[in-house]
Amino acid sequence: MTNLPTGHSLDAVVRQRIDQKTKPLGALGRLEDLALQLALIQQTETPTLQNPHILVFAGDHGLAAEGVSAYPADITYGMVQNFIAGGAAINVFCRQNNLKLLVCDVGVAGTFAENTPEFVKFKIRPGTRNMRHEPAMTRDECEAAMDAGRTLVNGVQYRGCNVVGFGEMGIGNTSPASLLMHRLTGLPLDQCVGRGTGLDDAGLAHKRSVLQAVADTHAHFSDPLDVLSAMGGLEIAAMAGGMLQAAENSMVILVDGFVATSALLVAQALKPTVLANCIFCHLSNEAGHRLMLEHLGVEPLLNLGMRLGEGTGCALAYPIVQAAVGMLNEMASMDVL
Repeated sequence: MTNLPTGHSLDAVVRQRIDQKTKPLGALGRLEDLALQLALIQQTETPTLQNPHILVFAGDHGLAAEGVSAYPADITYGMVQNFIAGGAAINVFCRQNNLKLLVCDVGVAGTFAENTPEFVKFKIRPGTRNMRHEPAMTRDECEAAMDAGRTLVNGVQYRGCNVVGFGEMGIGNTSPASLLMHRLTGLPLDQCVGRGTGLDDAGLAHKRSVLQAVADTHAHFSDPLDVLSAMGGLEIAAMAGGMLQAAENSMVILVDGFVATSALLVAQALKPTVLANCIFCHLSNEAGHRLMLEHLGVEPLLNLGMRLGEGTGCALAYPIVQAAVGMLNEMASMDVL
């Protein structure tokens, strides 16, 4: 950390530096708040962004057999192949903004032959169980998925990364995300459930009915890890573990949309201080995300009406994060005028 004058906190020093830039007070709005947050995360007046990564965790869901998604479950496998081939939206946006992409199979119901630096296999099991009838994961499986996320975060930090975004792929995963939101925020389930991949009114009504049955089946669980094991997903558990590790490593955490924020809800329930490291990149068009963010007391950087996942919001918001650092480190102060 930069040496500070006696009696001055880093918060006060950075605020003063921002206020002295060649602009009216507060003229750069949210960018000023973001610059301060980055300085506090890294505990320095001059934060840097090094070797940024987006980690995309993929897993299938046994609950998809209940018809809670507009797409068949095997799309998960196909989309991971698309990530590997470089043809998905997240590949495009990462290339555009010079972000490294790392895709991890923690629970896809299929076998991948590929073994590349951008794709790692950390499969815990081939998809979760059908949580309508039994817990989605055992406690050991859940913790193993969290450990996978921790391992990947430590791996990219070892390669010099200090800013990491979290994305996911898993057909049906807005259902576990909605259930986690319901249980961890206390909000009514109907306010947490949306159309996911594009369900019509009948499909949405069916999804709500199925999720209510799941919530009733697992109503006795309250411990965050028990809730995650019973009603979560392998990719959600991996993101939660990765977020916790990133916070422990004093890394900047980029949070994507609805499903990624549900993982953050779990992480925050386990360690509330993780929130200080998080930048919420966009407001998902999935019903419930705005309420989720309001529960956390945070504001997203972007609102583009997206609901894709994959970490796409992180990749698109990253240039704004870069701009905040550039403003703090490179913009002149009033004393030059």
